[in-house]
Amino acid sequence: MTDEGRRFKRAAGVNVLGNAIKILVEGAAGIAFGSVALVADAAHSVADLVASLVVFVWGGAAYTDPDETHPHGHQRIEPLTALFVGAVIVLLGANLLRESALALIEGPGVVFDPLLLGALGFAMADMYLLYWYTMRVNADLGSTALDALAVDCLNDIYTTIAAIVGVLGVLLGHPVLDAVAGGLVSLLVVYQGIEIARENVTYLVGAAPPPEEYDRVRTTLRDHPDVEGIHDLRVFYDGTDIEVEVHVEVDGEMTLRQAHDLETELMDRLRGLPAVGDAHVHLDPSGVGEWKDALE
Repeated sequence: MTDEGRRFKRAAGVNVLGNAIKILVEGAAGIAFGSVALVADAAHSVADLVASLVVFVWGGAAYTDPDETHPHGHQRIEPLTALFVGAVIVLLGANLLRESALALIEGPGVVFDPLLLGALGFAMADMYLLYWYTMRVNADLGSTALDALAVDCLNDIYTTIAAIVGVLGVLLGHPVLDAVAGGLVSLLVVYQGIEIARENVTYLVGAAPPPEEYDRVRTTLRDHPDVEGIHDLRVFYDGTDIEVEVHVEVDGEMTLRQAHDLETELMDRLRGLPAVGDAHVHLDPSGVGEWKDALE
């Protein structure tokens, strides 16, 4: 495995450990004192734990070199794992929302104890450190799977704040706020999962990237003095990488060797762009038109 792959696996492993510790601390406190908000926050981290385990086991395959069965590499494995993360988070959030609704209907049974606030404070510190570490590692890797885990850590901090509000409500004699906080946490969990899934479906179906990526490709090609025009430009995602296919119009009188060297230079320019994994350039004599147009 490459050095990037090892750093990816290490970051995913740290996420597994950090989430497991949070679940133990928050879950124990929530169950002991009947706090729906704490149990919801701990259960949210169960989804995070599953997600980080999936990323740890599968996500590193994106850093494996192409082979006979995967000639274009393994880039789509990473968004596939992130999509699984999003689906798990949505399902768990929906279940937590149901539990919060039941607590509102049946009445909360939470009992305040200072250990509840202590557990929540520990959870916030744990998630912030995990977020900081994951973002630091991912600054060089640019992994969508690690980015999903980091965003999840940051959202955990927000959900923990909501849980703190619920526990403080119990302290002030308004235990219903614990169930309300659990419901708000659940809604945020569902939204987070949908956003993660939506983004990674884009990578998996080979959708077009943002318009600025098209502009960057066009500018790179047209800046070359031998390029007289471009057409049939296609830019799309292959996993998290961008792939480019384009026909470039050049002087039809240049030699085959000159055309070969120009094609190589243009491909190198495109592959040197950020996020571009591969490029395919076809040279056409300018002014001749396409063979497919002649058939119409």
